[in-house]
This record gives sequence, structure tokens and C-alpha cells, in this order.
Amino acid sequence: MASTSQTSKPAADGGDPDSGLPAVPDLALAQATFVLSQAHLHSIHGEALRTLTEGIKLHAMGPYLSQLLGESSESSSSSTTPAPISLPAYASQLRQAVSLEEVQKANKEEREKLQAKVDEALVPGAELEVVDALKAKALYLAQIGNKTEANEAYEAAYAKTAGIGSKIDMRLAMIRLGFFHSDHKIIKANIDKAKALVDEGGDWDRRNRLKAYEGTHLLMLRDFKTGGQLLIDTLSTFGAVELMSLDDFVRLCIIVGVLTLDRKDLKKKIIDAPEVIQVLPESPHLRYLASSLHDCDYAQFFQSLADVEQHHLKTSRILYLHTRYYVRELRLKAYAQLLESYRSVTLQNLSKAFNLSEDFLDADLARYIAAGRLRASIDKVNGVVETTRSDTKNAHYEAALKQGDSLLNGLQKLSRVLG
Repeated sequence: MASTSQTSKPAADGGDPDSGLPAVPDLALAQATFVLSQAHLHSIHGEALRTLTEGIKLHAMGPYLSQLLGESSESSSSSTTPAPISLPAYASQLRQAVSLEEVQKANKEEREKLQAKVDEALVPGAELEVVDALKAKALYLAQIGNKTEANEAYEAAYAKTAGIGSKIDMRLAMIRLGFFHSDHKIIKANIDKAKALVDEGGDWDRRNRLKAYEGTHLLMLRDFKTGGQLLIDTLSTFGAVELMSLDDFVRLCIIVGVLTLDRKDLKKKIIDAPEVIQVLPESPHLRYLASSLHDCDYAQFFQSLADVEQHHLKTSRILYLHTRYYVRELRLKAYAQLLESYRSVTLQNLSKAFNLSEDFLDADLARYIAAGRLRASIDKVNGVVETTRSDTKNAHYEAALKQGDSLLNGLQKLSRVLG
């Protein structure tokens, strides 16, 4: 699942042999489809269309092609799940590049072969053969983009699967199916079931993989704090390359780390992390975003934030829905970081520091202040922003009084019951 504008080429072998798990469905194709569905990404539509057509040809993805052409009868299984994406603007090009009738014929023949193997294995004493045949069927259905039947086939295979490790792998496969089709119901249900299995006795590798899966899903739901913590915890040991490439994973960690970590942890866990240092030269926008915030170079920071918005947030099927939220929260973080060092500062000096107009800063700061997100006030007459310090002692005193009152009320109710 690419998190940047780059779309990986489809995997010919269905996965990375070193990962232990097949990269099925091919999430690079879901990213390519997303890019083609966004008119503002027209500059990279050509690359995305090539990636998509190559993948559909390679895997003979009849059901998925039918969906993209708007001919699929498969509907969403959850009210929280987006409707299947169709690409009417590219329908003629897809039809010209791939014959729907031919891939559907190939799908029918392969499904008949796989079902025959399942039927042959349904004899006493052939439990392992049955599981293998059911897994092969589920894997094929997932690969060609048939969400409903693939999910049903995975559940049938899971019911006959023995061993905690194998069961976790099946749940991870169903989570990938949910990621491909942006079906949050499938993703959430299987993450919960996989976590229960891991708690029963899952090994370290599978526990680590599940953290990457869950963290990615939480980012899709805008829980950047919890999701980011899970992702950053697995940064040095990431192995879920069936979910996304290491480079894309590192970029995702940088993006969420800049938002959620304080300056000390940002330096330690992101900027100085060996995995990040390896990727940063290829991602200058992210490099400057992290370093400028840490170094308090706010003019560079705002420029980098605009670049990251265009090149990494709006192009990511994981993050694009939260682009405005992310940018808004990072602006707030930068304002708060600078203002906490001063009792008062002029709008003119702020304008120079952020390389933003005074009018923009005045309006932007006012919104955060009015919402109670920024402890400051603006003196319009003198053109000064004054910060207000929270009185920690008084806050603790008030909290103690409230807790004491609550405790006394509880004791009084208890005494009445006992009396």
C-alpha cells in the first residue's frame, strides 16, 4: 500500500519470498486505481494507468476490471466502506488494453480447476490437502479482485486450519483483502481476531507484522497518535513487505512522527534512525519537514509542509482524506513551539519567522485561539501576540478538589446503602 505518489509495479510472483506471506492482493494496483480516480493527480495518471493495466493482465483480474468499468454487481459490505471505485474516464483505454471477455474466461477455467482440487481433497485423512486447496482458491479469488467470494473462501480455509501461526497468517490475508478494497469492516474484524490469536501464542514476527497492519489502519481512521506509535515501534524491525515496501513504510513513519512526537523523540526516533537516514536523501520534502521543525527553521518548515501536502498526502490512499487535518495540526504545532519560548512577540517578527503574511497569521492564530487550541491572545492595536502560561499549581489544586468532592459523594451514597 503505497503511501506516496509512486506506484510500484505489480509483483509477478505474487509476493516477496523473504516475507513469508504473499503480496495478495497487489496493493500497488489499489494505489494506482486511487491515483486515477483523483483528477488533481493528472500528472501521474500515465504511470498509474500503465501499472494498473499491467497488473490486470498479469493476474487476469476479471472481477476487478469489471468493477473498474462499472459493470460489477458486487456491493460494499459496510455502510462505512466507500463504494467500489470505477474509472469511467479510462474505461475505453482499459477495454482496449485488456479484453474483459478473455480474462473472465481464464478466471472461469482456473476456478473450475481449483474447485476440482478442493473436491478431490475432501476425503477422510486428507485434512492438510483440503486446507491447501482451500487456501489456493482463496488466494486466487483475492488476487483477481473478487472481494466477497475471496473473503468467504478465506473463512472456509480458516475453519479447517490448525495451528496458531497459520491462523494468524489467514487473518493477515483477510486484512490485506480489506485494505485492497478499502473495506474497514473486514479490516477491523480481522485485526481484532488476529490480536486475540497473537495473545494466545503468536510468535514475535507475526506480532510485529500485526502492529504494522493495525497502525496503518488507524492512520486511515485518523488515529495518528496510536497508529503512529505502533508504526514507529516496528520501524527498526519492519518485515511486512507484503503490505508496503520498506521505503514507503519509513516515509509513513516520518509523516506521522513529525506530527505526534515531541522534539526530543523526533530527533531520536525519526531524524537519527538508521532506516530514516537511508530513505531521506530520496525524500527531500520529508527530510526538510522533520529537520526544520526540530531546528526551529519555521520558514523552511512551512515550505516543506506545502511540498509534503502535494507530494505525499494528496497522493496517498492512506492519508489523503486527512490532508487538511494533518496540515492544520502541524501548523498549530509550529505556532505553539515558537510561542512557548516568548511571553509576547510581534506579528511582524512572526511573519518573518514563518515567512507568512501578517494578515494570514492574524486570521490563522485567531482561529486556534478561539477554539482553545492555543494559549495566547492577539493585541490588534499594538500588533503583538501575547502568550498565556497555565498555572499548573492552581490546575492541580482544582483537580484535587473535584476528585475529593467526587470521593465524598461516593462515600455518602455507600453509607446510605450500608446503613
